[in-house]
Amino acid sequence: MKTRKSFTLYKKAKKLILNGNMLLSKRPEMILPKKWPGYFSKAKDVFVTDLDNNKYLDMMCIVGHNILGYGNKKIDQKVSNEIKKGNMCTLNSKYEVLLAQKLIKLHPWAKKCTFARSGGEANAIAIRIARAFNKKDNIAVCGYHGWHDWYLSLNLESPNNLNTHLLKGLSTDGVPKRLKGLTSTFNYGDFEKLKKIHKERKLSAVIMEVCRDTLPNINFLKKVRSFTSENGIVLIFDECTTGFRRCLGGIHKIANVNPDLAMFGKALGNGYAITAVLGSKKIMDKANKSFISSTFWSEKIGFVAGLTTLTEMKRVESWKKIIHLGKYVNKEWLRLKKKHGLDFKIKGIESMTSFVFKKNHLKYKTYITQEMLKKNILATNMIFLTTKHDKIMINKYLKNLDIIFRKISHIEKNNLDIDKFLKSPVCHDTFKRLN
Repeated sequence: MKTRKSFTLYKKAKKLILNGNMLLSKRPEMILPKKWPGYFSKAKDVFVTDLDNNKYLDMMCIVGHNILGYGNKKIDQKVSNEIKKGNMCTLNSKYEVLLAQKLIKLHPWAKKCTFARSGGEANAIAIRIARAFNKKDNIAVCGYHGWHDWYLSLNLESPNNLNTHLLKGLSTDGVPKRLKGLTSTFNYGDFEKLKKIHKERKLSAVIMEVCRDTLPNINFLKKVRSFTSENGIVLIFDECTTGFRRCLGGIHKIANVNPDLAMFGKALGNGYAITAVLGSKKIMDKANKSFISSTFWSEKIGFVAGLTTLTEMKRVESWKKIIHLGKYVNKEWLRLKKKHGLDFKIKGIESMTSFVFKKNHLKYKTYITQEMLKKNILATNMIFLTTKHDKIMINKYLKNLDIIFRKISHIEKNNLDIDKFLKSPVCHDTFKRLN
């Protein structure tokens, strides 16, 4: 397999672009250093073609922004038709009103909405709104919420504060030291820690993911909801990742626990840039005097894509299909785990699922990716499923995983050195600057 063009381009990118690219998760060093085909020329359904014209089955669909598959015909056609009429001008697009209307209808607890183009922006907007409402600064965090100063300031008190919230080793370079102490962290399920934080710091808001590694802990969510309501704390649910994966809307609808503010992104535009912040009327109205504005939040493409994506999701009941496929994948992973006597734990909700080895995880992850790539499959230990995946594709992936697991089992049973089987450096699991 030739991937010369991608390697050549990435070498150039690391000289020209800060950290080599725009998204940490897509950095070759995070997946298969020096071997990963980092650039695509075409993506359709769940197939990706790289710059050297190699075609792959994508079992990663990284970060989950395409529930309806790459290049969805109806969404692309609607966007294309609207672009021909112009994307931005002096006046606003009607589609921002229509998308707000549809999202609020799906989440009746919310009465107002605002939009951005990335999850980090949406989280920052929600924090600004909460602080504007409560006239207090202190925030408690449970989850991963992007790259902005308010979030990374958690690591000013301890460089390990964010280690249990998805990414380890996040640097605070460039984050003002004066932000130290404004943001605190508690782990999912640790209600007592949340109460302790509020007693010490009098919180303005609690921002959290409804779930990540497991299905929602409904009892915990209800405790948090009651506690925040009783103490006048704004409760924010970050559903940028979980939204639309278990129902048409936020996963909090399944848990039957409503926040004061919620963010949606990634899958909302099926690959087009659009994020939303929904909120209750009394909280959103208090933010009217807060300056929240950006030129490209008004471009039309994201709104059109969001509207069409919601229509298509509803039509095909996308969440049902990806849940069904996810349950099948998890069942087969368990079967292969038992067959080969391997020790790993399955994590996540059904449609964004992963497994983590008890020992040598990063080395085995690297090996899996390396061997899958030989079969023209993009795969690690994690899958974001789409409606364009089917059991034929999944079985092809599982057939190859069976062979790879057999080799890993052989390595473990014979106490062999996994490093001798790796053709590239071990993948990163932390944030590392590359230039």
